[in-house]
Amino acid sequence: MYLKTYDMESESMVAACDRDILGKTFSEGELTIHVSKEFYKGEPATEAEVIAALQKATIANLLGKRAVSCGTKSGVIDQDHVITIGGVQHAQLVRMR
Repeated sequence: MYLKTYDMESESMVAACDRDILGKTFSEGELTIHVSKEFYKGEPATEAEVIAALQKATIANLLGKRAVSCGTKSGVIDQDHVITIGGVQHAQLVRMR
């Protein structure tokens, strides 16, 4: 997976995606998502690293089966709120503090 963290004042945003979908575009119905290299390509990361980053995040954008799995394993994403766009799992987190 790729993991990129954006720190902004009191917010920490995490972008994580599976490596094999980086740079691709997926569509389903009226929904389209582009896995932008500029936004998602950070450092290669392990499951443990992504989970640790999600524990601190106030905002997260996860794309791909492995990345979304990290969200559900960490307890910050409920599987019932995961959507699929063109066969790719997608989940977002916004934590109010």
